[in-house]
Amino acid sequence: MGAPADHIPVLFEDALEALTISSSGIYIDGTFGRGGHSGAILQRLGSDGRLLAIDKDPEAVAYAEQMFGGDERFSIRHGSFAMLEQLAQQDGVAGSVDGVLLDLGVSSPQLDDPARGFSFLRNGPLDMRMDSSSGMSAAQWLAIAEAKDISQVLKEYGDEKFAKRIARAIVETRQEQPIDTTGQLAAIIEQAVPTREREKHPATRSFQAIRIYINTELDDLRKCLDQSLRVLAPGGRLAVVSFHSLEDRIVKRFIRESARGDDFPVGLPVTQEQLQPKLRVVGKAIHPSAEEIDMNPRARSAVLRVAERLAA
Repeated sequence: MGAPADHIPVLFEDALEALTISSSGIYIDGTFGRGGHSGAILQRLGSDGRLLAIDKDPEAVAYAEQMFGGDERFSIRHGSFAMLEQLAQQDGVAGSVDGVLLDLGVSSPQLDDPARGFSFLRNGPLDMRMDSSSGMSAAQWLAIAEAKDISQVLKEYGDEKFAKRIARAIVETRQEQPIDTTGQLAAIIEQAVPTREREKHPATRSFQAIRIYINTELDDLRKCLDQSLRVLAPGGRLAVVSFHSLEDRIVKRFIRESARGDDFPVGLPVTQEQLQPKLRVVGKAIHPSAEEIDMNPRARSAVLRVAERLAA
């Protein structure tokens, strides 16, 4: 119970369990999506509990207002989770939050809607913006970016080994005609890539890379994680579900470094208290079960990491 019937978030029960939800607690769902986690958190909150939800997507915000707008315990904000501290301050909960949940990546409704331009499997406008009300679309960026910049994005955010070939093909094609649709871009990539990975479309890595770049996903994640230290109360939990290695590497490093504490010269004798660690690692990384992957193939790369805020 708690998630919409048509969309159960990946590692749903594990993420909720990680938050150790108290009926009177204060929680932040930094990626509302279609409200699966928010609905379940609200079910576990009593009349004194509070939930602040955040989403870049205006459609998600409208859905949140429709679903939970009448609940006095709930509030929704349109924006990036990179604004976590600012939004928590506006709600008067900074430093008092008992749990922050981040479910990274693109939501299923976004992927499944051709008009959003996230999927190479469904032809539609080449947009890819999570916040469709602002910023540059993928089509607009590809129309002006230099080949070396396109190549760098594909390599850095998609680990695409044919990045230079794909970038060159994009630039050559746009000289003849605008690249306005996902179908066009997927076809260009498919023709430019000389070999195939088993069970993976040739455009997978490039679409991921362009989406991450257009939405500043990794920079936003770094900002949010850093701000979580000032938003969480002592004993508050941070739970993050990642879907590719770039995200997970950032989360893993942040938790590890925050749990280690301040840097001191090697060999200097210092106590654990003097190191001033800010987080405690909670358990090991959690991966989906085989059964969950069978039901939802998109879950196969998911990783949940959990940490607890220590007293300052």
